[in-house]
Amino acid sequence: MSRAKFLLASAGLLALVTARPVSAQQATPSAREIMEKNFFVTKVTMLHVDLTMTLINNRGQRRERRNTTIVKLQPNGIDSKFLVRFSEPPDVAGTGLLQVEHSDGDDDLWIYLPALRKARRLVASNKKDSFAGSDFSYADIAIPKVDAYRHTLKGTEQVDGMTCWVIESTPASDAVRSNNGYSRKVTWVRTDNFLETKVEYYDLANRHLKTQRVAQHQAVASQAGKWFALEREMTNHQTGHRTLIVAARLDGTRPVRDDVFSVRTLERP
Repeated sequence: MSRAKFLLASAGLLALVTARPVSAQQATPSAREIMEKNFFVTKVTMLHVDLTMTLINNRGQRRERRNTTIVKLQPNGIDSKFLVRFSEPPDVAGTGLLQVEHSDGDDDLWIYLPALRKARRLVASNKKDSFAGSDFSYADIAIPKVDAYRHTLKGTEQVDGMTCWVIESTPASDAVRSNNGYSRKVTWVRTDNFLETKVEYYDLANRHLKTQRVAQHQAVASQAGKWFALEREMTNHQTGHRTLIVAARLDGTRPVRDDVFSVRTLERP
């Protein structure tokens, strides 16, 4: 090969390597690559957020619950820690949740109920249980590990005016299927920033169980490329019940100490 041809070939290879991951000229990423980017785009370094959770029954009656959630990314850049503490109304005030993710095994999950005055550790099979009486399960609170599911790209669709990849995900093992309580999920992931806008959940009999709608994504201050959804709504189609979670305040700059994520802190009044 002549020197001119070699330089031309090298330039072409460099262009392929350094090209942006999302481009009209490039091939569509694989389903797993899409879900991996969806996983990491929400992995904030640290975050304090005030949330209002509204429970709405099939007659339209509403109950509000407020909590503060603290999140911190662990040193491996994959696993997060979550501490959730409810402050209102009085009958749930003090109730808390602590979750420590482990990419190489089961997550640690504790719940604290003031009436019991002691944190209770939940097992993997509890992940399909309701979180604080809402339509979100413990498994829905954090985006699951990418390889916990097998992913298939079904095409693209428009959701709320945005082009989205449609990804069908099925449990990679019987344990994931049993613990999470889903036979499959379908996720609509935006092609511009890899954020999900809608997720459908199917029960173990493959009946449509729930739909989550996600809106008002906000870039987290001082954390490049990281996003947080200010609004999530989960509808249970089998009961007619739904839950709306809205973020009122977002702070991605306040430092978070590691000792915040401990059972001792969870049990503290």
